[in-house]
Amino acid sequence: MAAGDDAAATDRRGRRRLETVEEILDAAAGIMAEQGAGGLTLGELARRIGVRPPSLYGYFDSKNALYDALFERGWTRLNQTMATQLPGVREAPEPRAQALSVAETFVRWSVENAAYAQLMFWRPVPGFEPSAQAYAPAVEAMRRARQVLTVLQDRGVLDRASDLDEALGAWVVIVSGVVSQQLSNAPHEAFEDGTFTRLLPQLTSMFLTHYGSGGGTDDRTSSNPACGRTAADQPGRSTRGGRSPARRDPGAAARTRRG
Repeated sequence: MAAGDDAAATDRRGRRRLETVEEILDAAAGIMAEQGAGGLTLGELARRIGVRPPSLYGYFDSKNALYDALFERGWTRLNQTMATQLPGVREAPEPRAQALSVAETFVRWSVENAAYAQLMFWRPVPGFEPSAQAYAPAVEAMRRARQVLTVLQDRGVLDRASDLDEALGAWVVIVSGVVSQQLSNAPHEAFEDGTFTRLLPQLTSMFLTHYGSGGGTDDRTSSNPACGRTAADQPGRSTRGGRSPARRDPGAAARTRRG
């Protein structure tokens, strides 16, 4: 076989392997969505993808390695969702309103991807700790969250004297707390009508007021009747949500536990 044929065959094998890995992760996420993160079993996973359990070890050398890949995948996908938010914070005419959009985007994603969120924010699997590689996207998410607060400070929404490390910790508690309460106590409610997610406008307003520069409010975060509604209730606004990492980062609160 010519060298070119060898390379092509290697590429095909590599692509097939990656496709199989993605199939395994999809199936594992589906099981976690039904049974909870701690309910994932290799036997059920093998059954769903049509292989014998030992075959899985050709792709993941342990169950924790599978969790590790799912943890990394979740944070990577959340970061991709959040990537659209920072430009808006920099450029939006009403940065206070954009701060609420950031919170909604983070929380919505987390509530709508509960299987990943459990693994990312709680400790549902005894003995599992993400590897440095898997945890890197979580660190990146925290870095981006701090960037958002820095821009809000630069734009005069947050007081320049505010301690951004403290503010970041408070922000983590707010958004992750909303997610934790919603998933723990009302997991079947939609984001728009969630018992806890609908409090985001008020909570964001409280945060901005506490750390704010006193420069006023806008129609999304002021103490008017609109703050009792989510952005989905207000014409022209999209609402997506998410949450933030708080593990292994000295500037963050302790990792959210089930409330």
